[in-house]
Parts: sequence; C-alpha cells; structure tokens
Amino acid sequence: MAGPNGDLYITFSIANRSKFKRLGNDLYTTVELNLYTAVLGGEITVDTLDGKVKLKVKPETQNGSKIKLKGKGFPVYKSDGLFGDLIITYEIKIPQSLTDKEKALLPNCQNCNLKC
Repeated sequence: MAGPNGDLYITFSIANRSKFKRLGNDLYTTVELNLYTAVLGGEITVDTLDGKVKLKVKPETQNGSKIKLKGKGFPVYKSDGLFGDLIITYEIKIPQSLTDKEKALLPNCQNCNLKC
C-alpha cells in the first residue's frame, strides 16, 4: 500500500563539535600562542580540514592577529578543486607558572621602555 505522490522534505540537524566555524566557504579557528612565540616568533603546527600545517609566526605577533591560509577552507559547491580560505586568529596565553629564573628576568624587560 503506497501513499500519495508528493515531495518529501528531510531536515538534518548536525551537532557542531568542530574547532572550525564556517561562514560560506571560509573556515575560522582560534589558535593559542604562548607568550614567548608571540614575542620572539617561531613555528607552530595547526590543524586544517586536510591535515596539519606548519606556520611561521612573526616576531611581535599581537593578540587577536589574523592570518589567512588560502585554499584551506571548505570545498566550493559544484567547483572541483576550489576551496575557501582558513582564517586563523591568534590568542596569546600569558604564562601562569613562571620559574624563579623567569620571574627574575621579567623586571629587566619591563625597564627596557618597550613600546606597546
């Protein structure tokens, strides 16, 4: 016994447990940087949809700075090989458990008249 002909509408509800937020074809994420890497520069490894990528962090990187990784975002619908971008926001973490040696060095930095 069959029902009448017509359209069938299905709604999917998918829980968002990803570290990425999507806006169109672009993805957004936040990456934590330790204070030393933010000030001195260095390399970090970040996750993308297709694996890990090494990034060079410029010296004197500010909290909230953004970088764009072209082509590392979401695939563009009906366009083979085209991808949106991945926009990364740096969140600088202040150390909470300094050693005595680190604590002794900080006043020297504070007295150098650093421009903020």
